[in-house]
Amino acid sequence: MTHEDFAFAIQITDQIGWGLAKEDFKFMIELEPKGSFILLDDSEKIGIATTVSFGKIGWFGNLIVSEKRRKEGAGSLLVKHAIKYLTSKKVETIGLYAYMERIPFYKRLGFQLDSGFAVLKGTAFSSQIKPNLKRAEKQDINKIIDYDSSCFGASRRKLLEPILSDQDNLCYMHIQDGQISGYAVAKVYRGVAELGPLMCQQGRRDIAINLLRTILRRLKGREVSMCVAEKEKPLLNMLKESEFSESFRVARMFLGRPVGGNCIYVAESLERG
Repeated sequence: MTHEDFAFAIQITDQIGWGLAKEDFKFMIELEPKGSFILLDDSEKIGIATTVSFGKIGWFGNLIVSEKRRKEGAGSLLVKHAIKYLTSKKVETIGLYAYMERIPFYKRLGFQLDSGFAVLKGTAFSSQIKPNLKRAEKQDINKIIDYDSSCFGASRRKLLEPILSDQDNLCYMHIQDGQISGYAVAKVYRGVAELGPLMCQQGRRDIAINLLRTILRRLKGREVSMCVAEKEKPLLNMLKESEFSESFRVARMFLGRPVGGNCIYVAESLERG
């Protein structure tokens, strides 16, 4: 995929209401210049796929094929090409978020089910928060990236650094004994916000809830979406009690050894893990 393909990528994703813009695809090819693909039949563009690599961990993102060309093997071809590309980058584990009805498709390609996630949407609200949280500053970026690496299993510097450096975005950290023990980010654009990533120590849901409340307090009145692990019941209950509603569910799947299971985890995005 190059800049000349953005119009097609937007057109094909608009058909199923993904709401992606030129800036979304521009960011993807800045992250992974050779990792997004257009499928051609002769000269006709019929599908897209996106990927990103983080050292030994890769993520498979958007996959869509023109409706009239489905059930002909085009989707499998795109996935196999993406796997080949990521393994050429020395990736050992590939993750993705699959719509529930697509789980059998990815299983046939070797991916294994890991855990369920709920995509929630709602309006940010103000509520009581606790101390020990600090808004991240420029000098905190390296510490946050190092902490994220300890949870995710690989450095996501190329993804997190531009997000954390954008002054329109929000990031808060939980500090304990002078060390980061959790952080959360909200990406703010086009009048709405996407909350994620959020990472914190397993068993410290109090930290995760406080991080969520703090960022939602700052975003009060904005529409916010996020992708939360189904096993994090206290987080989901807090959000649903605050009138966040579930839009749909996805399954996190891996080809290779699962990662990210040792921390409380809210996804950065469905496209990037």
